Amino acid sequence: METLKEILSPDFLLRNSVYTSVLVGFACPLVGVFLVLRRLVFMGVALPQISSTGVALALSLPLWLGLKMDASSEQTEHLLAFAGSSVFTLAAILLLALMERRGRGLPEGRLGVAYVVSSAASILLLSKNRFAEMGWLDLLKGEIITVSNFDLELTVGALALVLVVLGWLSKELLFVSFDRAMAATLGKNVVFWDALLYLLIGFTVSIAVLSVGPLIAFGFLLVPALTAHIFARNMKWFVIGASVIGGMAAFLGFWIAYAWDLPVGPTDVVLLGMLYTLGFVVKKIAALAG
Repeated sequence: METLKEILSPDFLLRNSVYTSVLVGFACPLVGVFLVLRRLVFMGVALPQISSTGVALALSLPLWLGLKMDASSEQTEHLLAFAGSSVFTLAAILLLALMERRGRGLPEGRLGVAYVVSSAASILLLSKNRFAEMGWLDLLKGEIITVSNFDLELTVGALALVLVVLGWLSKELLFVSFDRAMAATLGKNVVFWDALLYLLIGFTVSIAVLSVGPLIAFGFLLVPALTAHIFARNMKWFVIGASVIGGMAAFLGFWIAYAWDLPVGPTDVVLLGMLYTLGFVVKKIAALAG
């Protein structure tokens, strides 16, 4: 309990890391629900890694252009990384969605190639960049060590915008995602709602990758939603359950990682996997007993 008291203390050195992890844990499952509904789980795997490639490329541009970057330009560096992450993610999700609508090739194959190539490209770009020493390689591995006040404010502002839009337009987005054919029959502009949803997903992935890295972003996008889907009987509890599972797992994961001196990202993802497995087993036992 002493560790818990230390983490909850307002003077805790890594308090920004806790706040960021929990915020991402609550917010990412809300867009992950739509990926599960649309059976786009593989896209949830690929997008965080593609986003990290955008970060790596954006951070490499000053080096290629001969521009000087030092500790005083930290905010500029983070804004540059956010821009690269957003551009790559939004372009990738729109391109992949367009190719899927046209039915060309195997969607799983495209996403697999995108994941593998972007993973390798991220490592190669940062391995030759001296600015990678500022913690970006650690972040891409899922190690959340320090989060500045600026990073926390950027994360809060961006995710708050996503949550406001989702709350405002949730009925339309859920309707189009759950029953696309019926929405088109009732005169809904399916293409518009698809584009808006993909933009929200891409924006959320971008800020999550920039805040906690692709490993945790992927974990919180899909696993809480898949876990909640096991028990949810309606859309309301599906969405609420996914968000609560994500937020609670983020806090518990940080607590365990801090107490046992483990990297936060892998701890969070393993904990999410354990919760999913437990939920699956409990559901099977309940079905057999019933």
